Amino acid sequence: MADTAGSAIARLAREESGRVLALLAARFDDVDLADDCVQDALLQAAETWPTRGVPDNPPAWLYTVARNRIVDQLRLRASRRRRLSAAAPELLAGNEPSTGLELIVDNRELGDERLRLLLLCCHPALDRDAQVALTLRLVGGLTTAEIAAAFLVSERALAQRIVRAKRKIRDARIPLTIPADIDGRVGVLLGVLYLIFNEGYLSRGATPSLVRLDLADEAIRLTGQLIELIPENGEAHGLLALEMFHRARFGARLDVAGDLVVLSEQDRSHWDATMIERARTVLQTAVACPGVGVYRIQAIIAALHAGAETAADTDWAAIVDLYRILERIDPGPVVVLNRAIAVSMVDGPETALAEVDAIDGLTDYHLWHATRGELLYRAGDPAAAAEAFRNALSLADNPVEQRHLRSRIDMCSAGEEPGAMSDLPDRHR
Repeated sequence: MADTAGSAIARLAREESGRVLALLAARFDDVDLADDCVQDALLQAAETWPTRGVPDNPPAWLYTVARNRIVDQLRLRASRRRRLSAAAPELLAGNEPSTGLELIVDNRELGDERLRLLLLCCHPALDRDAQVALTLRLVGGLTTAEIAAAFLVSERALAQRIVRAKRKIRDARIPLTIPADIDGRVGVLLGVLYLIFNEGYLSRGATPSLVRLDLADEAIRLTGQLIELIPENGEAHGLLALEMFHRARFGARLDVAGDLVVLSEQDRSHWDATMIERARTVLQTAVACPGVGVYRIQAIIAALHAGAETAADTDWAAIVDLYRILERIDPGPVVVLNRAIAVSMVDGPETALAEVDAIDGLTDYHLWHATRGELLYRAGDPAAAAEAFRNALSLADNPVEQRHLRSRIDMCSAGEEPGAMSDLPDRHR
């Protein structure tokens, strides 16, 4: 029973805690308190479920227990305030906190509680890194370790960032509302949703699966809801198309044993053709909107992959050109890494390896080492390739990726023919 309870609690924390938190935060207008009480309720589940059994409706149980804890906390606060007012009223006179309602004009006809919470996390009073980290933590339900991996920062630094952001929301009494004009937060929102989808595409935690369908599908759902609020924003449409193109490939990314299948070896008949068509329709809307942006460019790259009948038919030269455009408007080491992979398919591994070795800032990123391993092996240096794969293995957390990297190390030792490039996701910040 303990194992069953543990699995149920883990699933509840991953899949439902964000939704419950959003509902409670909207009801009580206190994100920090709601988060604390949801975490307390999960701890109570860990203490009681192994002996008492899993409730029939775990999300309802979590909501009820967390709600009751919030009510208890609010009653305690009110009692303390009444006692303070009676004993020393001068300490409270003229010291009532501002509601902060002047910051945002609320329109409660738009969106659901999770979108409302997402917009709160992206409030302009918070810096960009805090906005993204807090949204991933509260709305996306990611752990601190997973968010830290997405940011390529230490877990401790990320945890401190989240605490500071929650404290700022609490101290400034930023309201849980949807603004009438959300244009100022669109860029952050899109970045948040992209990182959530990326965590679903390639889980950074030590989870048994490479993918997390819950996160990927939630990112798609929230992106679609965002488009309902800003239907003329081309980048929002571009992000949705990008997510859908990648989501369409999930059925072919793992074999029956749960091991990674690289892009060039995937059975494309297992790609979701219906979703690809939907993605193309969304992309058409995106490119028809004025301007150009990072998500539309990436969606076009994904469309080129989706449109190739075989890996050999992929228009890698066009993909290189698109990455060069992307590098101009959104420079960063991961963009260069992805461009180098495409360059290797056009100009060979030696040219690409020189570009990869020139990249700064990715020595703690296991996919940089994995890419070097692939290029070195294709360039005819299996010993150096094996060392690069070992470096990647030391940094990888996901068991599926670890098995894949071990197989690459074995490949180098066996002297097998050079294989295809690993299926590396695009990650841009």
